[in-house]
Amino acid sequence: LGGLDIIDINNANIRAYLEKKGMSPKLASKIVVNGPYKSVDELYKLALTEDEKAVLDQHKDKLVALAPRPEYVIDKVNNGLYR
Repeated sequence: LGGLDIIDINNANIRAYLEKKGMSPKLASKIVVNGPYKSVDELYKLALTEDEKAVLDQHKDKLVALAPRPEYVIDKVNNGLYR
């Protein structure tokens, strides 16, 4: 999910991405709100700037696309802060 070296792009929240160097809240938000994904390569179909694509390239080997789990979907954006 996050907090480790590998981030599951279908279940991690925005905070997990922000631990990665160069990852902006804007890019993290694009990833989180546009899922679920079948593969990490689908991230490149998002409307990304060249800089955002470079950041994805830098971290691509640390991202995986596991099956979405309902217990994490509710907290992907706000991480449970605003219930």
